[in-house]
Amino acid sequence: MQSAWQPTCSVAMLRLRARMLAKIRAFFLEKSVLEVETPLLSHTIGTDPNLAFFATDYDVPPRQQRLFLQTSPEFAMKRLLASGSGSIYQICKAFRNGESGRFHNPEFTLLEWYRVGFTLPQLMDEIAELIVSLFAEHNALTGVQRISYQAIFQHYTGLDALVFCYEDYCTYALTHQLPEAVSLCEHDHALWLDVLFSHKVQPYLGKNELCMVYGYPACQSSLARINADDARITDRVELFINGVELGNGFYELTDAIEQNQRFDNEIAQRQQNNLADVVKDERLIAALATGLPDCSGIAIGLDRLLMLLSKSASIDDVLSFSIDRA
Repeated sequence: MQSAWQPTCSVAMLRLRARMLAKIRAFFLEKSVLEVETPLLSHTIGTDPNLAFFATDYDVPPRQQRLFLQTSPEFAMKRLLASGSGSIYQICKAFRNGESGRFHNPEFTLLEWYRVGFTLPQLMDEIAELIVSLFAEHNALTGVQRISYQAIFQHYTGLDALVFCYEDYCTYALTHQLPEAVSLCEHDHALWLDVLFSHKVQPYLGKNELCMVYGYPACQSSLARINADDARITDRVELFINGVELGNGFYELTDAIEQNQRFDNEIAQRQQNNLADVVKDERLIAALATGLPDCSGIAIGLDRLLMLLSKSASIDDVLSFSIDRA
């Protein structure tokens, strides 16, 4: 039995992580994508009602300021993009409160990158190139699948993800061992999709391959553009390997007015659900108003990726010190 002072993972895992990070940096260096750093401690935080955050007090006598540990470097990176940085990437820590378990640690490592001038399909090409290359020496993937959210949801549930029918969704839940979904989700389409997708779709995605699900319903995307050809969906993609969700990407929203309205809607939802107050990022709104270049971006959880590369059973197995030993 290990002592509490000892690392959670092995030295071999530390070396594997270092090799993974070196390969990622070499990948982006070859493509002339600039590595950047942005603050982890900020005056504002995201408004997403599905994310909880850490806050702290910054004492600057005679004033005291409330600051937030970032759940993602996204907003600051977009401010760099608006200032003319060009395509950028970052490997950093991110923090999310209330998350613990086999695939969760409140402090985790993110790879986030943005490609100026890229459409979502072009970004998906680059995602596949990177992920396949990382797995080439460890449990090589058998392929890459791209499928729409509507198609994969229909395949596994028989329901239409883009047309909400409360009666059909309730009938499905009651006949597929999810009776609690009826009272939990009520008439909230987005919540229904989250529950049904996580229980009845996600476990089957990416069997030893990279599965990229795109075209998420518009009710689920706060930072992606509405699709130009179908207003029911957004230009969003998520990545899955062996049922594990690895990343979330967008063809980024550049309209400051629309983004501000989405933030306000999420803040109202947080208030309705008695969630912690947030401070809206007015500096991001100002950056969008100045002009965010057309770009696509994605964030990938590197601890989960390392779990899959090493066939580890728990995120604790790939961390130098999990939260219990931090």
